[in-house]
Amino acid sequence: MENKTKLYLLTGFLGSGKTTFLTNVLNDLTDRRVGVIMNEFGKVGIDGTIIKKDDMELIEINRGSIFCSCLQLSFVSALIEMADRNMEYVFVESSGLADPSNIGEFLDAVQIAKGDAYDYSGAICIVDGVNFLEQIEDIETVERQLKFCHLVVISKVDLIDEETLNKVKSKIREINDKAEIQIAINGRLDYNFLEKNLMEDDWVGTEDTTNSPENKPKTLTLTYNGEITKEKLTQFIDTIKKDSYRIKGFFKLEDGWNQVDVVGKRIDYKATDKEEPDSQLVIISKIGPQIIRPIFSAWEEIVGKEMKLR
Repeated sequence: MENKTKLYLLTGFLGSGKTTFLTNVLNDLTDRRVGVIMNEFGKVGIDGTIIKKDDMELIEINRGSIFCSCLQLSFVSALIEMADRNMEYVFVESSGLADPSNIGEFLDAVQIAKGDAYDYSGAICIVDGVNFLEQIEDIETVERQLKFCHLVVISKVDLIDEETLNKVKSKIREINDKAEIQIAINGRLDYNFLEKNLMEDDWVGTEDTTNSPENKPKTLTLTYNGEITKEKLTQFIDTIKKDSYRIKGFFKLEDGWNQVDVVGKRIDYKATDKEEPDSQLVIISKIGPQIIRPIFSAWEEIVGKEMKLR
């Protein structure tokens, strides 16, 4: 009997460090056949360009959550397509706003279509050590992702003190008292979870997801042809970040192309050799379409040159 593909689901709220974690895992699996299904809320996939490697198969599903009925068919089709490519591992990186409570429905659908192609090996939830305690108070998705996981990885622990880390762990235990908790520094773990059986004591059932076409957050893409200073871009982002769940993209600045990543109050810039035809920022709004006017007025006031928002 041929070996089944090990399938892992990667969850975690926006900006928790899923892509960094996945990049490190992929680096450890360079000699293996690995597939990635990348799900982003925006119309434009940003993270797919970050993790692309020569020996990796990638399918991107954008414009919503794969667990919402609006993308259900796309997700099942992607799983079936990956099964046909005979991978050793497939990682599904879900959107930061995904509620994976209904993962069982998708596994059942794939089994009907492809038989036992996959060995579902568990859901890994990346928890943002810096922002988690604030997020858990007002974002239901964060709790749902934790409840339906088999391994919790706390990221960014180098940016918090021991007291905060202990509070984060105890809050996680209130929601999920069975999943193993590990900590990651710069997306790296101390041990290899691939060799563990995360499903040994599978306590996670299936429930209806809270993701629906009605509560899908508004995602906008800002496109700009030209170069601006880091100072001006920072000033612009500072004006709109309080109304955004997440802002990320690639932008041409005075020192060249930068990967831009905004989580909470923090703005990170990282020089990159990836050149794009235009600078782009994907903005996920907390306040729906009401964010459009502030974006235009802040851009006009700070940059004053033409950009497109769609």
